[in-house]
Amino acid sequence: MTLREIAAEAGVSISTVSRVINKSGKCPASQEVQDRIWEIVRRTGYTPNSSARQLKMGGPQAGSRPSRSIACLFARICDKETDSFFTPLMRSIEKEAFRYNYTLKYTFTAFDINHPGTFRLISDNHVDGVAVLGRCDKQLLKFLKQYFPCVAYAGLNNLDAKYDQVICDGREIGITAMNHLIQLGHSRIAYVGETENEDRYRGYCAALSASRIPFCKDLVANVSLSSEGGYRGARALLKKNCGATAFFCPNDATAIGVMRAVQEQGMLIPGHVSLISIDDIDMAQYLTPMLTTVHIPVDEMGQMTAKILIDRIEGGHTLPMKIHLPYYIANRESCGPCRPVP
Repeated sequence: MTLREIAAEAGVSISTVSRVINKSGKCPASQEVQDRIWEIVRRTGYTPNSSARQLKMGGPQAGSRPSRSIACLFARICDKETDSFFTPLMRSIEKEAFRYNYTLKYTFTAFDINHPGTFRLISDNHVDGVAVLGRCDKQLLKFLKQYFPCVAYAGLNNLDAKYDQVICDGREIGITAMNHLIQLGHSRIAYVGETENEDRYRGYCAALSASRIPFCKDLVANVSLSSEGGYRGARALLKKNCGATAFFCPNDATAIGVMRAVQEQGMLIPGHVSLISIDDIDMAQYLTPMLTTVHIPVDEMGQMTAKILIDRIEGGHTLPMKIHLPYYIANRESCGPCRPVP
């Protein structure tokens, strides 16, 4: 497979393909076009001429070694096509790995592990390492240890395993988001999202305790981290008149569902209730009102995950490493001073 053949299959120019896969300056291609090009690269196992790329890009020294490959495991989602956090994270890993002459050979989800087709994909397509995206349980960790020689994890929850980890600390992020609401005078703050083994929920509880605000189980809706989950959770809380003046969600997708449920009740955000979440996906700034959320550096997280996994594969380090990335509140329109609930 050549650049010309990739361009022909993708229906774009050779220069567009080159800009996409070499990350050269600002790429004019849409995300749809970029995804199409990377899908072809992944499917065909395309690898560039290492010497030519070295001269052109001044990139990592690849020499004449053969290309290696990695895989990505989506541990927390079923639908890779519509996810707005882990799919961009995977794209970042793929692009950074490509700079080091590594290809992303395949992706799979934890929900498909027991499917014969997925098992055959893993057993027949050997890779040098796997990037795990999102929290996983002990059963999945055992599976990874059996089939993958090198593992790197990326996410917001600390992983209880001796693997390399690139994280934004979910507990600390939760505390930061909650403190933002508390400083605005809110004390009846609802939590809508998953609670079991969830560091962001632990941050919610820790912030309440630190501010001496009593924990109230009637303000917690244990639902899946999705727009549908957020909608159902918020509707249930509002239906029983929980009296919340603010909502905290572990991710933006859940917050979008909460926003719809609140607005269906004729309540204004932030006029009646405030709303804060985590991730800062692209859509957050286009909602009405624009969503206040904690920004996670997804692109940098992907780049660092690829680098640490490749360094592990190539024997650069042997001890488990944990890298913490910074975050900040993207303060927009959905949070305001506490007001009595109508």
